[in-house]
Amino acid sequence: MPGRRIDATDRRILAELQAQGDLPNAELARRVGLSPAPCLRRVRALEQAGYLRGCHAVLDPERLGYGVQVFAQVRLISQAEADLRAFEARAAGWPMVRECHMLNGETDFLLRCVAPDLPSFQRFLTESLTPAPNVASVRTSLVIRSAKVEPLVPIEA
Repeated sequence: MPGRRIDATDRRILAELQAQGDLPNAELARRVGLSPAPCLRRVRALEQAGYLRGCHAVLDPERLGYGVQVFAQVRLISQAEADLRAFEARAAGWPMVRECHMLNGETDFLLRCVAPDLPSFQRFLTESLTPAPNVASVRTSLVIRSAKVEPLVPIEA
């Protein structure tokens, strides 16, 4: 499958798995109109080709004690590739940072962070993020309410 485009059946498989990642293969096969063996072969091929990177449970952060969500815009002093990669590696090691995106424009990185409470986030901000090597400035925005959280990719079969 590497090097070729996916077909309508592959798209149906991806849409079904995206909607319900724990779907048993027999049920997935029934939904997409295949027998189980060819369906499983397609799923494995989609995994090997990188279209399907894994299946995860969607957890409720508030129920797990992470009631604070913050977006942090980070500007770096240097945008040399080695410095960008060093910041990415550092961000990958911070448990409160759930997403790290490199951007163009005035902001170099946008981080989505979760914390149990504001004092915990403030400690992370003042003790880890702001004093990190090569960080020029950090602007934060506290999430008040989320109108849409859709981590899925739109797939048209």
